[in-house]
Amino acid sequence: MYKLQRLFLIGSCIFFAATIYSMFCLSLVFIIVFFVLHSLCLFSFCYICYSDQVDKALSLNTYHQEVGIEIAEKDKALREMTGQVKEKDNLLEQIRAQVEGLRNKNESFKDETSNLLTRIRKLEEEKLQKEQEIANMREKERREPVQDFGALLPPVTGDGDGRETVNIIAVAEQAKNSLLAEAKAANLHITVSSATDTLLVTADQGRILTLFRNIIDNSIKYMNRAGSLVITISTIGDDIFIVLKDTGEGLPTEETKYIFELNYQGSNRISGNGLGLAQARAIVEYYGGTIYAKSTAGNGMGIYIQIPSGGKA
Repeated sequence: MYKLQRLFLIGSCIFFAATIYSMFCLSLVFIIVFFVLHSLCLFSFCYICYSDQVDKALSLNTYHQEVGIEIAEKDKALREMTGQVKEKDNLLEQIRAQVEGLRNKNESFKDETSNLLTRIRKLEEEKLQKEQEIANMREKERREPVQDFGALLPPVTGDGDGRETVNIIAVAEQAKNSLLAEAKAANLHITVSSATDTLLVTADQGRILTLFRNIIDNSIKYMNRAGSLVITISTIGDDIFIVLKDTGEGLPTEETKYIFELNYQGSNRISGNGLGLAQARAIVEYYGGTIYAKSTAGNGMGIYIQIPSGGKA
């Protein structure tokens, strides 16, 4: 009977601790389940204790009536009860130690949660800062164009006004395939990456094709070593965001900001008219977008394009 009492008491404590833990985990189902189990164990423990005490009282009363109890036996019963009290005190100390351990774990969990929330807020602030930098860059490019690129725009390929619905991912693949031979000769591996097969933009297909071809051709010419060019296309809000990153030799940072100027050739100049990236910028800006580059010597070139999916307003 005593072992059963101890089993229910320990079970009640464990389920009570689990209920407290579930409260911090914000799990209502576990809170209810563990609280019910705790109540059942506690009720069972009390019931067994009560039954045990009633049985003892009846037995003692019967013994008193029929036989009587000698002083020595009373002393023995008293010593046994004293031992039980000591055992319960020990058990209570163990339970207190377990509760204290759970309290310490709870404090540790609170600290970890606070640290995670701080990191999340910091990341959100960095994200807002980056978005603001992009917005400022777009506004600056629109208000302070370096040159008038209107004359660099290639003619529209159809009979319309150069505003048709174009799958920009399919156009990127077309540009890649049209330059596969040149890329293979330059040991350049080209990859088009996107989470979807279709991203639509309102523009002229021929101009978008020229945009990709010019940038890919630029990587082919200036890589100067075997490597790769990854074209990543995604969406940011209502805009299409394109990153063309190669693993070539790149340019010094102070030269990179001039690569979209007409007839500009950097320190790695080769034969050419310097028209490709200038024309790419003209196409992007015509449709209301922005284009910029990032590079350091020896670490490849990255071209970043953001263009509204609906084209120029």
